[in-house]
Amino acid sequence: MTLRGVLWGLRRLPYGTRLALMGRVMARVVGPLSGYRARAEANLALIRPELTATERRERARQVCDNFGRTLIENYSHVEFGARLSGTTPEGPGVAALEEAVSQGRPVIFVTGHFGNFEAPRHVLTQRGLTIGGLYRPMANPQIDAHYRETMTSWGGPVFAQGSRGTMGFARHLKSGGLGTLLFDVMVHEGVPIPFLGRDAMTSLSAAEMAVRFDAAMIPYFGIRQADGVSFRVEVDAPIPHGPPDEMMRAATARLEARIERHPEQWFWVHRRWKQSKR
Repeated sequence: MTLRGVLWGLRRLPYGTRLALMGRVMARVVGPLSGYRARAEANLALIRPELTATERRERARQVCDNFGRTLIENYSHVEFGARLSGTTPEGPGVAALEEAVSQGRPVIFVTGHFGNFEAPRHVLTQRGLTIGGLYRPMANPQIDAHYRETMTSWGGPVFAQGSRGTMGFARHLKSGGLGTLLFDVMVHEGVPIPFLGRDAMTSLSAAEMAVRFDAAMIPYFGIRQADGVSFRVEVDAPIPHGPPDEMMRAATARLEARIERHPEQWFWVHRRWKQSKR
């Protein structure tokens, strides 16, 4: 059965059951077979050498569980949105966001593959905002097309990473739009910025566009709560404009602070430090 078929089948189950089941499937079956769990353990050994092998294995299991829950949540956007309907965004960035919107000023939300990165967009969309996004296409074109359709069915326009998508995202911002960008992925064209104590190649695109279009650059995060289903949405104060590398260092520090509090919620399965420079 294809992944899309598995996701379709899981969506027939009660919401809480499908999340728990998808978490277990990713942690115990897909994660080990795909190499995700092994990659998470390798990254943890690189960044957290003080952990024992048993501790790394358990944390990698938790990472895969969160990964699986996030995947099925984002394919269950109607129920996911309903679950988030009572969530109130918190943090000093909420007032700054309201001010920017009232002035017609563009906003770039920056976040990482942490918790569920779509939770803040859902919550803010429910408050009347239209938020676009720049995303990395999936390797499987069929799955990517379905994922893109899912993302656009409830939020603003989404643009695939690449020169064409970046241009579309930039036009969206230039017109006074709001958009979100996940910056914690390995890029070939970027600068080395320390991330969790080790240099990682980081794109400056978010900061460069924020400066170019006088957009407020606001970090936000969807933090999974202990029940595995609900979320806390934190909206940070805007990052002041300045040299783009300094702005991205600040954004990285905001993400690091969340990972320090909830290390199991970051996607350690990514090749984040691949080809990074030391």
